[in-house]
Amino acid sequence: MHELSQDEIDSLFRGKQGSQPELKAILYDFRKPDRIPKSQLHAIRFLMENFVRSLVSSLTAYLRSYISGNLISLEQVPYSEFLEALPSPTCLVSLTLKPSGGHAVLELNPSLIFPILELVLGGKERSAKNLGRELTDLERHLLDRVYRIILQDLTNTWRAVADLEFTMNSEEGGRQLVGSLAPGEAVLAIGIEFHIGENTGMINLAIPSLTVKTMVQKFDKQWSTQALELDEVDEQETLRLLSRSGLELEAQIKTTMSARDFLQLVEGSVLVLGHPVDGPVACALNNKWKYDAMIGSSGAHRAVHIERFHSD
Repeated sequence: MHELSQDEIDSLFRGKQGSQPELKAILYDFRKPDRIPKSQLHAIRFLMENFVRSLVSSLTAYLRSYISGNLISLEQVPYSEFLEALPSPTCLVSLTLKPSGGHAVLELNPSLIFPILELVLGGKERSAKNLGRELTDLERHLLDRVYRIILQDLTNTWRAVADLEFTMNSEEGGRQLVGSLAPGEAVLAIGIEFHIGENTGMINLAIPSLTVKTMVQKFDKQWSTQALELDEVDEQETLRLLSRSGLELEAQIKTTMSARDFLQLVEGSVLVLGHPVDGPVACALNNKWKYDAMIGSSGAHRAVHIERFHSD
């Protein structure tokens, strides 16, 4: 047995230390516990697209003017970042979420507010001007009905998957709402673009990510059940509509001839098809080859008997 000297022991440990990989510290995101899974975000996006369609219909009926809208963005960001992206001045509405007691924030761009006010007062959807001024008390009062329409459609949409009610708490003209949400709190930021005549603007919504995440089990269960029911209903409705649609089925016997022979055809001419009498003919469904068939008869009518189906 060989006894190691102290120098050999020190050399051995230095070699071990040199072979170890360098450890790197990983920054921890303290907002991570509030993050919503991507699988649930896809379901929420579908839910909000339904909300946009419902709101477009409601506002079109209320304002008696054609309005269109699209879901532009749905992402998780700190509340401070959500506020920084908003125009100034703008209109922020503090919302209370029942029964959880949480808070959310709704924002309407001035580029939408003034055309809406114009329509509410019986005017036309002219291009918005003087967007930098504050709203008067009368204008705020007129917007109250619009806010309630938005919140009613929002509540009805979310009730399909969770018992959640959006109610209006207060409205401010700046970009700060005291006591609503903490600057560093993770929120689900939802951006919806609306078009009113020549005017285009955004409606933005911030919902705390933690509030949505607490509903994950109920959300997933209810949404999967509802999606399955909708799929079955849609399938039956699609089949019902297709059953009444017309299709053109044509048996084709193809041949070729020169242009000279074609121009010489007259009444009584015999056309040689070059197709065997007992050979299959191609059957086209809406001009696409789908079947091979044999020529025959059915009573006093000529007919074809389907022999083979082509899936391509």
